[in-house]
Amino acid sequence: MKSYLEFEKDIKDLEEEIEKLKDPFNKEGITEVDTQKISEIQSQIDEKLKFSYSNLNEWQKTKVARHEHRPKAKLFIESIFSNFINLSGDRRFGEDEAVLTGFAKLEGKSVFVIGQEKGDDLDSRLKRNFGMMRPEGYRKCIRLMKIADKFNIPVISFIDTPGAYPGIGAEQRGQAEAIASSIECCMSLKVPIISIIIGEGGSGGAIALASANKVLMLENAIYSVISPEGCASILWRDPSKSLEAAKAMKLTASELLKIKIIDEIIAEPIGGAHRNSEEAILNTKEALIRNLNEFEDSTRESVFDQRKEKFLNVGKHKTFTFFPKDSEWIKKENFLQNFKQILFKFKKELIIISLLILVSLLFVI
Repeated sequence: MKSYLEFEKDIKDLEEEIEKLKDPFNKEGITEVDTQKISEIQSQIDEKLKFSYSNLNEWQKTKVARHEHRPKAKLFIESIFSNFINLSGDRRFGEDEAVLTGFAKLEGKSVFVIGQEKGDDLDSRLKRNFGMMRPEGYRKCIRLMKIADKFNIPVISFIDTPGAYPGIGAEQRGQAEAIASSIECCMSLKVPIISIIIGEGGSGGAIALASANKVLMLENAIYSVISPEGCASILWRDPSKSLEAAKAMKLTASELLKIKIIDEIIAEPIGGAHRNSEEAILNTKEALIRNLNEFEDSTRESVFDQRKEKFLNVGKHKTFTFFPKDSEWIKKENFLQNFKQILFKFKKELIIISLLILVSLLFVI
């Protein structure tokens, strides 16, 4: 069953009309399908989708990023990679089902894949904890990223989480330390890391695996330090002000590209990735291969330096200088010499001015 957002009411009515027209039996029981009318309505749907999705505000994009039918990390991994070998456990506490990790092949090359998985139905969402990772999940990723670095295998991560799990057990097992260690591990690797935000990129739970050489983002995904509802609750004590919060937070792909938080926007099909997951996955695969190829001839040190410079330059502005550096300053010892040159240059004018002043004084006296 399709799920519609509040701004898709007109589209819902048109699609329901199409479904009725596709029924081969009309009211009289005669087999008949009006293909021409179906084509006309489909054209109207495409136009409405194109208009609606090109004019989404920040809060509407947040809802699209959270759409229940949006393709999840598991589908991306199964569709893009071959020979995926799932690896489990942090060797300390246990397994975290909220994140998929393993080695795979991409166009014949070995890669290490991380995917934050939300789940597709109620049972899988409970199993995956709605994509909210616990400390053991981050420690599992750290363990396997170090192995990938040892064998010079690139790391690819699919980010889709509302944030790290905030439960008491997770905090007792060192949630903050695990996130910090994951960021530190990502920043210290000497192999390329490509992160793709496919849905929600929420808080430290996302950046723990998105401290990458290249951060790509699907067109209708979001990436922020806190959810719009959480921001509205803190600033205005009113979760209904989520739109104002979303606008202020600059969490959309277009805004983040302007301030160079992300490196590229991956186009989605008309109506969002949830309407045509195959096209969204194909676009993602092309962007992923293109960005990985950029590091094909790079040394381990240059990969590390590029990532370091990328994050050092985030939010950096040109320093303000009151005087330009190439100004020619008058040295103190040359001041008298320059003054004499000026007097000599304008001596005639100075003599005339002096005589006029003298004559005017005599008349006054």
